[in-house]
Amino acid sequence: MNDIIAKVQAAGVVGAGGAGFPTHVKLAAQADVFVVNGAECEPMLKTDQQLAACYPEQVLQGLRYAMQATGAKEGIIALKAKYQAAVKALQPLLPRQVRLEFLRDIYPAGDEVMAIWLTTGRRVPPGGIPIQIGVVVNNVQTLLNVAKAMNGEAVVTRTLTVTGAVKSPMTATVPIGTSMAEVIALAGGVTCEKPAYIDGGPMMGKLVADLSSPITKTTGGLIVLPADHLLIRRKQQSVQSVLRIAKTVCEQCCYCTELCPRHIIGHELAPHLIVRSVNHNAIGNPQLLQSALTCCECGVCEAYSCPVGISPMRVNSALKGEFRSRNIRYQGSLGQIDPMAEHRLIPSARLVSRLNLRSWYPPAAPLQQKIYQPERVSIPLRQHSGAPAVAVVKEGDKVEVGQLIAEMPDKALGARIHASIAGTIKQVSPQAITIRKGGAAS
Repeated sequence: MNDIIAKVQAAGVVGAGGAGFPTHVKLAAQADVFVVNGAECEPMLKTDQQLAACYPEQVLQGLRYAMQATGAKEGIIALKAKYQAAVKALQPLLPRQVRLEFLRDIYPAGDEVMAIWLTTGRRVPPGGIPIQIGVVVNNVQTLLNVAKAMNGEAVVTRTLTVTGAVKSPMTATVPIGTSMAEVIALAGGVTCEKPAYIDGGPMMGKLVADLSSPITKTTGGLIVLPADHLLIRRKQQSVQSVLRIAKTVCEQCCYCTELCPRHIIGHELAPHLIVRSVNHNAIGNPQLLQSALTCCECGVCEAYSCPVGISPMRVNSALKGEFRSRNIRYQGSLGQIDPMAEHRLIPSARLVSRLNLRSWYPPAAPLQQKIYQPERVSIPLRQHSGAPAVAVVKEGDKVEVGQLIAEMPDKALGARIHASIAGTIKQVSPQAITIRKGGAAS
């Protein structure tokens, strides 16, 4: 067990599907059930399903190591039933203590809390974490990295979806630190006149301001859309504008609450009541306002529920920032599951239509087996939860692929960083380490 955790830590493995929580910390916990989240929460992202189909033995190997480390007696691989290639690859190889759980094609099936409920029936308490109910969750790519770590391989590449208004939508594997501009070029370049870019999925992804930004361990996808697309305009909207619209047009229809995934499974979170309270100078139950801290920012309320274009999610996000700055934590308990819960989960196809993404929703492009080789990478020192890594190299040093270039800070949550290409250290800054291929440092 300790050997597994030590090797995973040494390899710099972090959660590949979210905030990049260091995997060695998760594996140090003791659990009953280990869930492999292969549902891929966001429409348009098609990476984990292809990795599971192409590398089923390695996925199961990573799961076995994870179960051994955590003491989990049961392993569950959660896949949408439509991922037939992945199902066919994994099913014949399943060991006795591992089963497949087939999920409907709904959003947000891949949200960690929802995935646990859909696969085990257990509910994570508001403001809590899965280990509180005896569950640990990792996605497919994370477990592939666990399997590689046990063979002494560090995390130096990222597999991601490149889609939208590009000539050749693809699933590509690139060295960490590769620029987003290069990744877009790999997909044949953009096909619209005024493009805008999203790092991640269409619902929870962030706008990209600079295409020189690097691919990190947690970059799930890169989506290109026209700059006037409703998703881009929504993501550009200021918080002040969101609050002004909420005050002006909220009709308290309650749809945002009725379709909120957290509310459905018994969390106190009620977006329509939070909007009402904020609209009236934050009067009302303080705990209700603090329940905004349990919002997963899935975007259902703004992109699907609200008939008048309000974003309760952005209101929640603003409140979360305020409460965290004051070190306020939510203290609440689970309520009853909505009796209509199963009928309030949103079909992905309907969501894609509502978001006007049908034109950019092709079948999963084949996974490119060849790893792209850039001439230069800029590797961020913070690409995980916790403190940024500390550089252990200096300008002019020669490095090989997989060589340690930044260490975890002493006695702090963090992850190691390794060279993703062989070459010379060109620059070491407080934010990133730049490596240029070959021997010249200039």
